[in-house]
Amino acid sequence: MKILDVDVAVIGAGSAGLSAFRAAKSQGASAVLIERGPHGTTCARIGCMPSKLLIAAAEAAHMVAEAPAFGVHAGPVRIDGVAVMARVRSERDRFVGFVLESVEQIAPAERLWGSARFLGPQQLQIDDHTQVNAARIVIATGSSPIVPAELHHLGARVITNDQVFDWTDLPESVAIIGPGVIGLELGQALHRLGVRVALFGRGEKVGPLTDPEVVRSALECMHAELDLRLGIQRFDVEPDGDGVLVHSAGKDGMVRSEHFALVMSTVGRSPNLRGLQLEHTGLVLDGKGVPTFDRCTMQCGYSTIFIAGDADDEKPLLHEAVDQGRIAGDNAGRFPDIKHGLRRAPIGVVFCDPQIALVGQTHHDLAHDNFAIGQVSFANQGRSRVMRQNRGLLRVYGEHGSGRFLGAEMIGPRAEHLAHLLAWACQNRMTVAQMIDMPFYHPVIEEGVRTALRDLQENILRGMPPVEHCTDCTPGV
Repeated sequence: MKILDVDVAVIGAGSAGLSAFRAAKSQGASAVLIERGPHGTTCARIGCMPSKLLIAAAEAAHMVAEAPAFGVHAGPVRIDGVAVMARVRSERDRFVGFVLESVEQIAPAERLWGSARFLGPQQLQIDDHTQVNAARIVIATGSSPIVPAELHHLGARVITNDQVFDWTDLPESVAIIGPGVIGLELGQALHRLGVRVALFGRGEKVGPLTDPEVVRSALECMHAELDLRLGIQRFDVEPDGDGVLVHSAGKDGMVRSEHFALVMSTVGRSPNLRGLQLEHTGLVLDGKGVPTFDRCTMQCGYSTIFIAGDADDEKPLLHEAVDQGRIAGDNAGRFPDIKHGLRRAPIGVVFCDPQIALVGQTHHDLAHDNFAIGQVSFANQGRSRVMRQNRGLLRVYGEHGSGRFLGAEMIGPRAEHLAHLLAWACQNRMTVAQMIDMPFYHPVIEEGVRTALRDLQENILRGMPPVEHCTDCTPGV
């Protein structure tokens, strides 16, 4: 049995773990990085990058199909599934290769392979070969896709997005369960690439949206293109030859039975905490078994243990994982001199078409606050109409009294860019009036943002509460 004594041990070599390891080292701490699976990060291997490669192919196919509306006729669309997936895998491997090159720069003595489990709050066992005594520990074990128990009997016929990017060809059909971020992105992409797709959901919403009006607009946009089945009351599946037979029923109770080649579960992801034996740490765990932590320091209680990335079940986004990892590693390295790290204005994007984006505080976050709303429809927005992408709705939120911009929810063209513009304003705590004073070119989609902000400013001024009578208002004071 090998025994190592280090200042910091980081469990997990994904985006959060790599960031934490480097931050700890920058503080002059001795550190080890522990990984049980293949290196390469979730983003590069099975997440944001390969999914965008598939979406890019789908967008190309869609633009060819839409070209006649511009008077451009390219002939019938032919989709070569083998070629599509070959490019996805090839480019995916390039992105993974960049990460592997970065990992290889870490000294071999600082890299451990195997499954870690806690023996105590400052002691780890790695498989049966190494014991690590670490003054501080960072948990950055990531997450895994959830497959509901009622689908386990399907075996290889049920998949998650983890398997999609190893395909060598496109399937004939897929039933997707879960109209969240992953379900929407992959469902629409596969549909545009000629795969018969049905997207099932028990609720009445799509993606992460919370604003009822934006949800309504999103449903209108998605129903226009996708076989989107929400409010499902029954969903039973059984093996059927090489595929599956899906029995589903909506609110009307009518049962539909259909054959699909595969079922894809996109109902969410779960933190990879099982097997860590957190009961040996003394940490306080929440109802999901996740250690409670300070989101500004990533410290778990007052312990010497920190957590970052998807493992903390807060925001499963790459930029958040990197920031959290940097904060956790920095504090683990400088312990006990704990400092607050930079948590940026929230921003999230769904790469469906139209794109969905959320910035700052959402409608749900503000539900009980005194806030005003402004909006713009993209239906007649100039640049959007020029591009025949005039669908969707932007809603922006501002604070009465201060006039400060609070956040936004949207579905619309190029929302990824609008979201960045608004996130920067949000992080800089700009007022709506200050944002309106910024330059806007013509003709651009951003002019729609200005329209929504003007509407918001009017509602802020119109909705200002009356001045209450108080001693400061009396004559002579």
